Amino acid sequence: MIIETVGVVGGGQMGSGIAHVLALAGYDVALMDVDAERLGAAIAKIGRDMDRQATRGAITEEEKGLALQRIRTTVRLPELGSSDLVIEAATEKEAVKQKIFDDLAKHLRPATILTTNTSSLSITRLAGGTSRPEQFMGLHFMNPVPAMQLIELIRGIATSRETFEAVRGVVDRLGKSAVVAEDYPGFIVNRLLIPMINEAVYALYESVGSVADIDSSMKLGANHPMGPLELADFIGLDTCLAIMNVLHGLADTKYRPCPLLVKYVEARWLGRKVGKGFYDYRGPEPVPSR
Repeated sequence: MIIETVGVVGGGQMGSGIAHVLALAGYDVALMDVDAERLGAAIAKIGRDMDRQATRGAITEEEKGLALQRIRTTVRLPELGSSDLVIEAATEKEAVKQKIFDDLAKHLRPATILTTNTSSLSITRLAGGTSRPEQFMGLHFMNPVPAMQLIELIRGIATSRETFEAVRGVVDRLGKSAVVAEDYPGFIVNRLLIPMINEAVYALYESVGSVADIDSSMKLGANHPMGPLELADFIGLDTCLAIMNVLHGLADTKYRPCPLLVKYVEARWLGRKVGKGFYDYRGPEPVPSR
């Protein structure tokens, strides 16, 4: 299976980052989102991020220009049907993802491979809702995509060897490192990371420490580059809660989402993307929200 054209569904932080690295690796990319303004913002962000790479000498101005030319945008999902590979990077809601695959089905070429960037949902179940489970698998990029080296590869029960090898070839061409995770909730990274964040929220909920002290403790005491609450804001509290809810489906009480995390999501304090989460980002410097 030769992959040269890639459709990316979702113009948010993950989708734009995925389009960025694909274009730099020489793929022709169709970036789709139902919101034309979001697509404009995505292209602007990709341009800024590539400018920073060029300034650091990571890429040349010529490489940047050619990569930007390889990305086209569309608000029409059917236009992705001719792609060799489709990467779904929409919101972490199973019903939304399944509808995308349903709407795509009649427009796909027989050889097109479908992948999802889900960070926790069952690959087998998503694949089972499509007409091509053998050509479906998980391709989980880390955020921010241009900077992070790791990609998780997750096979569903029906994923063919040819599909897996073709997708692994894309990872190699991107110059990133692949790990193979079994199809269990959270896979590897989020199975370990999100419960740690949830426990940090419990520490705040139980007044074990303040927002600043919890984050400083993990940065200075465990050498983490970001504190867990700061990281939750970066990921998005709604995404963290969605993953915890999937993990809680394992029927183990250790995965119970912290009530304070639920309350912040209910308040729409979702983190950096809305300007407020565990920190308030609306001033010159982030400060704890409470």
